[in-house]
Amino acid sequence: MDSVDDARLHWDELPPATRSDLTHKLQGLYGHVEDQSAFDALAGDKQQALLLFIHCLGDLNLWREIESVENVYGIGGVGMNFRARPALAAKLAAHRKFTSRFAAHGDCAEGFFEIGRARAALHLLRMKDDARLWAVHFDLHAPGSTPLSALRHIWREKWRGETPDWRVIKASLV
Repeated sequence: MDSVDDARLHWDELPPATRSDLTHKLQGLYGHVEDQSAFDALAGDKQQALLLFIHCLGDLNLWREIESVENVYGIGGVGMNFRARPALAAKLAAHRKFTSRFAAHGDCAEGFFEIGRARAALHLLRMKDDARLWAVHFDLHAPGSTPLSALRHIWREKWRGETPDWRVIKASLV
């Protein structure tokens, strides 16, 4: 297996569409003023996780609802904290690929599971203290997909504490 550093990219290597998708979304991330310096400073796992979110949220027409990325991780789970436009909750509630059933955690205002995908499904959570602060992560086994997938999710991620890294999620999306 390649090391995380092998996956590291540079802003100038990104396709123009990806740079456009990230424009103004990374400013302030880990104290960086510009998108380019923020992206280049990220560890390879964080860069790869960010690209997965651009791809998946973009395919669902949700990436544009993200105003700024506040944290991203790709090892020990693949997730991102972000500030969203006010309409995100309504868009998710109306989206045919998401359900709020059993998706909220006790410390969150609301949550949404991606449905129709058995592996590498998105799970979005809105924080209680700030209506525009959200978290999103990939569940390797989608709790909102089938009862068997929900059991696998509970067994592996909840009881055993196993969380996928970006490589596992990327392989599951293919």
